[in-house]
Amino acid sequence: MEAVRRAIDTMRNAGAKRQERDQAHTASRPLLIIAAAMTAAGLLAGCSAGAASGGEQTGRIAVTDFADRKVTFQAAPSRIVALGNGEVDIVYALGASVVGRPEDNGGLLKEQVADVPVVGSVHTVDLEKIASLKPDVVLGNYPINSNDVPLLESIGSKIVLTQGNSIADIKQQIQLFGKLLEREEKAAELLAKLDGELAELKAAASENAPRVLMVYGAPGTYLAALPNSLAGNLLEAAGGRNMAAEFPRLQNYPQYAQLNTERVVEASPDVIMIMTHGNSEEVQKGFVREMEGNPAWNSLAAVREGRIHVLPAELFGTNPGTRVPEAVKLLTELLAP
Repeated sequence: MEAVRRAIDTMRNAGAKRQERDQAHTASRPLLIIAAAMTAAGLLAGCSAGAASGGEQTGRIAVTDFADRKVTFQAAPSRIVALGNGEVDIVYALGASVVGRPEDNGGLLKEQVADVPVVGSVHTVDLEKIASLKPDVVLGNYPINSNDVPLLESIGSKIVLTQGNSIADIKQQIQLFGKLLEREEKAAELLAKLDGELAELKAAASENAPRVLMVYGAPGTYLAALPNSLAGNLLEAAGGRNMAAEFPRLQNYPQYAQLNTERVVEASPDVIMIMTHGNSEEVQKGFVREMEGNPAWNSLAAVREGRIHVLPAELFGTNPGTRVPEAVKLLTELLAP
């Protein structure tokens, strides 16, 4: 889901505004890098096990991330920066903690991370802030943060890239982080618990699976989540059928499709679910206005009968981490006859 935010941003800020923003970003990026490099000069000597740049050196702990990069550490990282909410959740579930985190979208463990510095997100990496935190490792997203690897290594940190585009991905994240932090036994416990809860939910799912349209977007811009997206995978685990399965994929974001009103009306979903990373209420109002302004939407039984649900951002607007069963449980309840 995180990848689609770029698509939404691209479509909503086309033309001159996008050009101005890109120019400003291009102009400010070198200054940020220079500042981070100056800060890093005093940090390199003091950084611990993860401080050596590059991922090819030998070490006691070796992990292979989702970009197929081998990253080694002399000891389990203790100073961890996470750029995604799901990664924060998994780290804390393993009994560790972070020294830097992304902006909160309502899904983070508020008490534990209330005083943890914000370092931007996978889309807006604050290199200077990260450098000041002296991290042993930065947990980033693949492929979004692939180009940030050299910059993060230049400040003395290592980076491990993962993604959460499916339940299988999230389970692999738990396993990988368990190895990285030398908490493999705890990771195994988390995975066993997750598998058990998902099995119970699958057994309780309705046999008459309704046809669902999962919409991801922001006011004025909406995309359909396809089966190969995390939302689509969660829907399948809950027993639902994704009516957008045959929609043509976006070229740059193949987990999503452009929302075509005629195509949706032809498919006639039983239920419509709306997801967003931002203000759910605002998106819901915008979507309702969109339907009211287009008579075709009113022809849908799901619209006429009020079978439209706005899903919580902390479970569906981002990687939910170990809260995957909670997300599937909510979908199972909403899909129940």
